[in-house]
Amino acid sequence: MTEELKRINKFLSEVGYCSRREADKLIEAGRVTINGIVPEMGTKISTNDVVSVDGKNINNTKEAFVYIAFNKPVGIVCTTDTSVEKDNIIDFIKYPKRIFPIGRLDKPSEGLILLTDDGDIVNKILRASNNHEKEYIVTVDKPISQTFVERMSGGILLADLNKITKKCHVEKLSTYKFKIILTQGLNRQIRRMCEYLNYEVQTLKRVRIMNVKMDMPVGEYRELTKEEFTELNNLISNSTKDYNPINNRKK
Repeated sequence: MTEELKRINKFLSEVGYCSRREADKLIEAGRVTINGIVPEMGTKISTNDVVSVDGKNINNTKEAFVYIAFNKPVGIVCTTDTSVEKDNIIDFIKYPKRIFPIGRLDKPSEGLILLTDDGDIVNKILRASNNHEKEYIVTVDKPISQTFVERMSGGILLADLNKITKKCHVEKLSTYKFKIILTQGLNRQIRRMCEYLNYEVQTLKRVRIMNVKMDMPVGEYRELTKEEFTELNNLISNSTKDYNPINNRKK
């Protein structure tokens, strides 16, 4: 029986080294080798091939995946490139195993972000077509009007993308604070929606991703409970694994 070959980015994702997108970056940078040779993008490997990143062999033996919920502070950058950003999420958490964030939360924002070493679950969660809910609490610089609530929930035109944001749930919580639940992840979406209506975001906090709620202090993390992970798996059971890079953006 002929062995089924596997693309190198999928291999790195499945063994929990990084997401497929991060793997593509490593390959483009020439940091990945197969049997000592730098491969082209899309190269496939067999079980007999030796894959290395930065000269270190990658173990093809799977261990139990890690799933973490982290309350990101303002000022921390959601990147795995520790050589570029000193205030990066990986150095801040100092988890004993290599993990990477699922999606992004920009530097001025705080709140819930998930991290894992399971590349496949990353790809499923990040697909906008899966309509996974993300909930935020936002404060702005002036009183929130009913018109603001209606226009935000109905969709805002992002001119540079030539698209209107999806309809979403918006609820006024106090004079300057509102809750918003999104099912898409466009670049700086909430901030840009507010700017369109001449409001400026003062604070932005993500408090929920699908069924996982933020319940830890700022700067701390915890592993997902068995119940959370089971429900999370159910929510993404019909999700495609294909990655859509437009959704791996910041809020």
